[in-house]
Amino acid sequence: MYEQHITKQYRNKDISQKLINKIKNISTKKISLMEVCGTHTMSIFRHGIRSVLPENITLLSGPGCPVCVTSQKDIDIFIKLSTLKNVIITTFGDLIKVLGSSSSLEKEKAKGKDIRIVYSVFDALEIAENNKHKQVVFCSVGFETTTPTIACCILMAQKRKISNFSIHSSNKITPPALLALMKIKKINVNGFILPGHVSVITGANAFKPVFEKYNISCVIAGFEPVDILESILMLVQQNELKTPLFKNAYKRVVDFNGNLKAKKIMNQVFERTHANWRGLGVIHKSGMNLKKEFNEFNALTRFQISVLEKKEPKQCICGEILMGLKTPKDCILYKKKCTPFDPVGPCMVSTEGACAAFYKYNN
Repeated sequence: MYEQHITKQYRNKDISQKLINKIKNISTKKISLMEVCGTHTMSIFRHGIRSVLPENITLLSGPGCPVCVTSQKDIDIFIKLSTLKNVIITTFGDLIKVLGSSSSLEKEKAKGKDIRIVYSVFDALEIAENNKHKQVVFCSVGFETTTPTIACCILMAQKRKISNFSIHSSNKITPPALLALMKIKKINVNGFILPGHVSVITGANAFKPVFEKYNISCVIAGFEPVDILESILMLVQQNELKTPLFKNAYKRVVDFNGNLKAKKIMNQVFERTHANWRGLGVIHKSGMNLKKEFNEFNALTRFQISVLEKKEPKQCICGEILMGLKTPKDCILYKKKCTPFDPVGPCMVSTEGACAAFYKYNN
């Protein structure tokens, strides 16, 4: 009941309208604000927030969808693993339709490969326990929000001596992506709506280097309409006054240090590594790879496979969309050759992708 009361409070129509009026009253400059979370993107569309803002405020979707930013090479690795004998691939549902250079997990499943959608990495571990004669591989994709659960699962597999379970990690760290994004000359962003889910784990401090290095307005926001509108108001105020600030507007769940236990477990199992992001390229220390002491659970080590780097799908502009350089409407494939029913790029596949959001809400 308490949670329902809190949710209702942050969806209050009157409060939302007051925030909208304040934004309209003070906003005079043309600004672009980027939400750095796929859940924010969906929430913004779901609640019609774009439609109530003045025309001088542009909302851009950034690299906040974990499936969308997964590199073409990692997708190809998942697909190659699925073709191995006596291997069961386990994956979250929004990854299965993403096209690799020549196939997809969905297409391989149609050919008879054993590919199963799971709702948790622990479901994958259970499949391994129940199929000891086969190797079970989990396609590990996500940001700091989900990486601690993967780490817990690895520790559990080690403790239970489950030898037929492994992962291929495409897990990533969010702040380095924003630092890399700001280095791109074409980027025109006046403020960031920072991810609430990630910040619960990392703590607000993780994003301070972005603010300190580039002196850009940053607000950590929740996901309800009042949360998002309040963060937009704060960013507009800062830009109007030319006083960039770093603010935490999601204090009911985010503090500056984050979830210390979750971070400890994550860092116990994983270590930082360079990672390739779709659109952004290779970003220094932005990936999470299993430490040497957990190498037995590394699918690449176990199966000794490798794939060549291939180009992304022709005419697909997902990379530019993830950088805020273009919108789905700029893509010649959008709503024509690329739809949620037959997607070309990952931004149309994932429920958190900008193209999927644009399509679902008829933009």
